[in-house]
Amino acid sequence: MLVDIHNHILPGLDDGPESLEEALLLAENAVANGITHVIATPHHRNVKYINSPISVKEAVNWLNDELSKRSIPLHILCGQEVYFHNEMLQNMEDNLLTLGESGKYLLLELPTNYLPTFIFDILLELQFSGYIPIIVHPERCRFLRKDKQQAYELVKRGVLFQVTAATVVGVNGWSMQKFAKNLIKHNLVHFIASDAHHYKDRPFLIKDAYKYIQKKFSPQYVTYFLDNAKHVLEGSLLQPIPPISFKKNYKS
Repeated sequence: MLVDIHNHILPGLDDGPESLEEALLLAENAVANGITHVIATPHHRNVKYINSPISVKEAVNWLNDELSKRSIPLHILCGQEVYFHNEMLQNMEDNLLTLGESGKYLLLELPTNYLPTFIFDILLELQFSGYIPIIVHPERCRFLRKDKQQAYELVKRGVLFQVTAATVVGVNGWSMQKFAKNLIKHNLVHFIASDAHHYKDRPFLIKDAYKYIQKKFSPQYVTYFLDNAKHVLEGSLLQPIPPISFKKNYKS
């Protein structure tokens, strides 16, 4: 089992595939990467897109039917990539989907230029309510690249990080790749996911990312990331490796 927890495979909902044909090609690309399960995570509550749980579930059921008709061995589950906002806890019950509808893991996107006000308070409220926040592509956040210790502080408070496969292999530029490698070295990465949007322009690169991690780090990291993604799918609790501060002799 190989699970991808972040992608935009559902056609017509956001900036992913525009048609069923493109979605099927993207699905075939996922299978070619060895992926068996994808949690579809269309954008929600960002500047451009609103995708209610009902619309996501309908799209997932429809695409699974189309995949079955064509004998494409890929199973789609429901999720959202939720843009961070102050009313998240109030919106959880009716408007937000946990990954795989597990009731546990929530995929969050942060602004790229600043750390939101009261973020630690809101994240703590979510955790008290039983949710585990997963922040997507922290390597895109300029404020984290500028101050890596903030990434440590977030993880120390129970947040999990998901780095994009394309970043790992260098497609998104040297600066982001270097930062992602630093995060991995400091045990601040918990998932590698595709963030796939298009079978040509932004495909699934999970296979290449895991090969790179195995070569540059160790097979143990690959196993760790694979197992963590399975925990998300199953809604079970994962055990993060203790994070390492960027400050020498730092005491939390």
